[in-house]
Amino acid sequence: MDPIMPFGIPLWAELAAVGLGALQGALFAGRFTDRRIDVLGVVLIGIGVALGGSLLRDLLLGEPPVVIYGAWYVLVAAITALLGLCLQRLFARLDPLVIALDAVTIGLFGAIGASKALALGVPGVPAVFVGAAAAVGGSVLRDVTLNLPVALLHVGSLYAIAAAAGAALLVVLVAAGGPVFWAAVACVGLTTVMRLLAVRFRWSMSEQQALVVRRRQRRPAGTTSTA
Repeated sequence: MDPIMPFGIPLWAELAAVGLGALQGALFAGRFTDRRIDVLGVVLIGIGVALGGSLLRDLLLGEPPVVIYGAWYVLVAAITALLGLCLQRLFARLDPLVIALDAVTIGLFGAIGASKALALGVPGVPAVFVGAAAAVGGSVLRDVTLNLPVALLHVGSLYAIAAAAGAALLVVLVAAGGPVFWAAVACVGLTTVMRLLAVRFRWSMSEQQALVVRRRQRRPAGTTSTA
């Protein structure tokens, strides 16, 4: 399929997202001191967080994984993950900064994923899905590697919703004829703001168990379920 637009995300932006993802992954893994994860394990988890979203994005798009064929991705991820491990005590005292960087990283991966999907001729709605998947792919790989409940599937701070909203804004702006770069900037901005507000005010989706309870409470007395 012929591309409908040039892929407008510069290399430095994707490498910045990779670096931030690796930093967060290493900081996250380094907190599990009770599991005796060694230095290599922390670095590998950081690399997984940094590259997981890009790998999932290219898998969905049927493209060769850019993080494998690109010369800088793995190197930047490894160096930044090791740096995060070395600076763990410093960053442990800067939780608000780490949360902010996490929000920006989600926005970056979402913008890159949605932009690349559009560049390859993917329609708008699937492009939003690709962007959201790219944004959360690294965290899913992290949780699976550490044998943790996958945060994406549990009540949380709407990071997947924030990523999808940002990707949707990008798709709308590009469809309206806006420049890809500025549409990506708007995507990152919206995702970051939504994520930070969700953390600040503890926004989350309703738990499915709560919905079941509400339905039962609304059911007239004396009725039984046919399920």
